[in-house]
Amino acid sequence: MSQIERNYKIEHLLDFKKFNEDEVLSMSDEQIEYFHWLYFEESVYDLM
Repeated sequence: MSQIERNYKIEHLLDFKKFNEDEVLSMSDEQIEYFHWLYFEESVYDLM
């Protein structure tokens, strides 16, 4: 993941207020992608 993409996803996670800054900054790229997907990306199945 690029640094720009990582920063974008970190910013969203911090705005969500579920995580504190230390937690998010210590996450791996895979963890950040997973939580961003979990909380922010809609799926076709979400709309059913």
